[in-house]
Amino acid sequence: MDLTILYRGPLASCDYDCPYCPFAKRRDSREQLRADRAALERFTAWVAAQTGDRISVLFTPWGEGLVRSWYRRAIVELAGLPQVRRVAIQTNLGGRTGWLAEAPAAARERIALWCTYHPGQTPYERFLGRCAELRELGVRHSVGVVGLDEHLGEARRLRAALPEEVYLWVNAAEGHTYTDEEARRWTEIDPLFPYSRHPHRSGGLPCRTGESVISVDGEGTVRRCHFVRAELGNLYDGSYRAALRPRACPLAVCDCHIGYVHLETLPLYDVFAGGVLERIPAALPPSPVAAPVARGD
Repeated sequence: MDLTILYRGPLASCDYDCPYCPFAKRRDSREQLRADRAALERFTAWVAAQTGDRISVLFTPWGEGLVRSWYRRAIVELAGLPQVRRVAIQTNLGGRTGWLAEAPAAARERIALWCTYHPGQTPYERFLGRCAELRELGVRHSVGVVGLDEHLGEARRLRAALPEEVYLWVNAAEGHTYTDEEARRWTEIDPLFPYSRHPHRSGGLPCRTGESVISVDGEGTVRRCHFVRAELGNLYDGSYRAALRPRACPLAVCDCHIGYVHLETLPLYDVFAGGVLERIPAALPPSPVAAPVARGD
């Protein structure tokens, strides 16, 4: 089996206070942290036992995972397993990157970071410096921002400072409608922003989730993705395997990159070939896309 797993344990605490995030400055109790650590260690052990499969993992914690030692350790351990193609995590890059040097060079090639810059939450120079550290360590990474008006200047500044080969993505802000002029400004920074601008029509359309992509929570409950609550079984008793099959999306629209990237009606597996989990495109268009993409067509 060749399987992509989006893992989201009970961790919900974050060290940042972003006004657009419901988990800003949320704190987990010691009991909650212990439960999250135990759940992650169980998941890591399960992956290690799947010697007959090929597995890719994207950690999508509600909070910030890399400030917790067990996430750093799990990433290094998973990257060292021959059956693991890629292990990636969404992070604010607020913590130090030195732990990545502990991974053997061959394992580091399988590690990738999806790094979000949050202006006002961390000094610009510190974030830029961490990006430079990742390049020095040879760790694949993408960088991005939320497309809010107040972030535009910092996003332009960051795009100018980063090497051309580092992809800087822009997420459409939740609930925000962009005029064509606003979309043009963000597309100048991220040529792929038109894919994020509007929700994609997904209802009844084929999606890889539930077939070769699954979502797993801390209890091992398997769902097709984070956004469809119907359960497919449990990871640890193997009951999910019989439920894996091609299936259409039951939701009317999909508005999150980690969801719509798997829609078969969109070309994003080709756009991000070799970098779907870490959101690194195979190649960017040579010039900004002026017109919005017809989403869901």
